[in-house]
Amino acid sequence: MSIYALGVNHKSAPVALRERLTFGPDILGEALAALAGQDDINEAVILSTCNRTEIYCASQNGCDGLIEWLAHFHGIDSASLTPHLYCYHDEEAVSHLLRVAGGLDSMVLGEPQILGQVKSAFAAAQEAGSIRKLLGRLFQHCFAVAKQIRTDTAIGSSPVSVAFAAVSLARQIFADLSQQTALLIGAGETIELAARHLSQHGIGRILVANRTLERAHNLAMEFDGYALALTELPNHLAEADIVISSTASPLPVLGKGTVESALKKRKHQPMFMVDIAVPRDIEAEVAELPDVYLYSVDDLQEVIQENLRSRQEAAEQAQEIIDLQTREFAGWLRSLDAVEVILDYRSHAEQMRDQVLRRALRMLDNGKPADEALRYLAHTLTNKLLHAPSANLRQAGFEGQQEVLQAANNLLQIKRQAASN
Repeated sequence: MSIYALGVNHKSAPVALRERLTFGPDILGEALAALAGQDDINEAVILSTCNRTEIYCASQNGCDGLIEWLAHFHGIDSASLTPHLYCYHDEEAVSHLLRVAGGLDSMVLGEPQILGQVKSAFAAAQEAGSIRKLLGRLFQHCFAVAKQIRTDTAIGSSPVSVAFAAVSLARQIFADLSQQTALLIGAGETIELAARHLSQHGIGRILVANRTLERAHNLAMEFDGYALALTELPNHLAEADIVISSTASPLPVLGKGTVESALKKRKHQPMFMVDIAVPRDIEAEVAELPDVYLYSVDDLQEVIQENLRSRQEAAEQAQEIIDLQTREFAGWLRSLDAVEVILDYRSHAEQMRDQVLRRALRMLDNGKPADEALRYLAHTLTNKLLHAPSANLRQAGFEGQQEVLQAANNLLQIKRQAASN
């Protein structure tokens, strides 16, 4: 039984194709059941995110059947799908999964969300009953390695997105975000990401201001916040400890006078402001005010570039961990082949033992002395166990197969036993 990983990601396929290959929560259970029901597939896990769709399975065949199944399930021509797919087998599949869970294969290097998504995929497969020993062991190994990467390297400690960098700076200024109010100006993707990061770090309160009040309301509702129109900013600015702004306005939405008035109302409590917009949303002169920490998008880019370099160094360390742990799991995988041989050999030896033991017991029943029955048992069992190996070793010697003789010596530890005797 082998492990295969088949999939597409942000590097191999355009978003239009990735959208067609997603497995939403509403169809994931059905898909897992259908996949695990294939004759040549014993186990299956499906990982589906906005940046990737991947199938991990234990199978006796290659990826051709998986490709046909994936194409048929989503109603896509397999010929048009194949150029965008990658397929990994055994050790390569293991290494790929560890890279994915460790954040080394993500669009944003080291991003932490993917590990949670891998865990969710594993939980869904458990619920669907499509996981057994092989993939169960693989994914548990994967989680342990991902944890080691997070613990032993700095791959996730440095922000590499504008929104995350802004929130990280806010956390440096305010030790406890649960006591702070954040005002987000705009309702685009960057502001949404900032809101998400702030929420994850326990921000006390979120205000969202936007030119279109409906969009502000929709975003604020997601984070139990309060929506404002841009015209209301002067009335609420004093409530904000943190201001993050990213609009498409051609002119500043916050001037020095408005911020100065807000600071007076705040009795000069510090205000942290990040202007991500180009052109700027906050007048540059605001930086001259005391008790204001104003950062522009250029300031954040310097932080991000430095942190990217830090993550690249951490990624090299993480890859070393992955290479080591891939070899470790591959060794366990290869050992499974030996398990079947061992079980067969033990079964064969036990059959011979039982056969000889029955004869020895009959000897005792027939009045033979116990020592004679024991000698018969020991002599006959030894001969039966050694007959086939001895005959094969003699033949190997006759044919000059030194590698067979050396393997037998290593396997049976003949020299060690001879020395100890």
